[in-house]
Formats: sequence, structure tokens, C-alpha cells
Amino acid sequence: MNADLTEEEMRRALFGEAQQEVQVSAPPVQEPAPEVVFTKPIATPAAKKKTAKAFTPRLRVTLRVTLRVTLRVGNEFEGKMIELVHDADTLSSLLAEQEAVKEARKKYKYVEVVSVKSM
Repeated sequence: MNADLTEEEMRRALFGEAQQEVQVSAPPVQEPAPEVVFTKPIATPAAKKKTAKAFTPRLRVTLRVTLRVTLRVGNEFEGKMIELVHDADTLSSLLAEQEAVKEARKKYKYVEVVSVKSM
């Protein structure tokens, strides 16, 4: 294969023989543009109608779920345990349990979850 091809030969090899375009070298004649005067349009006092907005139904749901978490807590290992009840306003029982354990750990060392019930 010959590596010394010209650009024109490469174009013919890729795209085939193309019809030669007739090139006109005459400069385009520019005609003088007519003078344009801009004026403000006169505002007519027409009654403008406001477009009606599309009705979008919206619902607001307010839920208040209180979960009651019962814990057994104490400061001695295998010692006396006290039952502690924690009320959490959340929909998630996992979050309610974590919140109750976090609060109980502030005062007690050993915490055991007994139950999580919805009220």
C-alpha cells in the first residue's frame, strides 16, 4: 500500500468519484439596506385575560404514631433490673427502639429491649 497519497486521492478512495462542483469566483453584490426606523407600538387598552392555572390536587396527611418501647435496665450485670417505658413519636419501630436505648444508656449501663408496641 502506498503511504504517500495526497488528500484528494484519499477522498476519492473513501468516497468515490464525486461530481466536480462549479465554483463561481464572482464577488456577491451587496445592495444598500433600506433605512429602518423603529417605533414603539401603541398599547391598546385591551382586557387581558389571565390564563387559568391547572388544578393540581394536593393532599396533606398528618400521622402521629406513638410507639411504646419497654426496656429492662440496670447498672449491675445479672443484678436487679428495672422496667423503663419510653414513648417515641415516629413511624419506625427501629428508630423508636434506637432512641429509647440511647436515652436509657445515659443513666444505665445494661439495657435490654423487651417490646415495641404501637399505641
